[in-house]
Amino acid sequence: MGIKHSTIKSFGYALEGIKTAMKNEPNFRIHLAIALIILSAGFFFNLSAIEWIILAFTIFYVITMELLNTVIEAVVDLISPKYNPQAKIAKDVAAAGVLVASILSVIVGLILFTPKIANLVR
Repeated sequence: MGIKHSTIKSFGYALEGIKTAMKNEPNFRIHLAIALIILSAGFFFNLSAIEWIILAFTIFYVITMELLNTVIEAVVDLISPKYNPQAKIAKDVAAAGVLVASILSVIVGLILFTPKIANLVR
């Protein structure tokens, strides 16, 4: 069994993790900036409730994948500080997970926003 912490402390640790990612991970900051832009577009285009749900899940999926990628990189670096082909595989595959999530987010964004932009242009 692990060390037991209060729920408030657990949330504090989680927020500390987000702050650490913001401070140390440029790609995390990029994903958050893009998320803010897309959320603003969602308000501008007055998305429906279902569209908001889809958008929220997509954004949180990408951010979660970026956080997991950061965890995997940190653990691999801790365990294998010198170059190791297996460590490279772990890091590359974790990065690929973020790429796949990002590609999905672009597809979802195109599906959600293209018709709204087309209506605006007309």
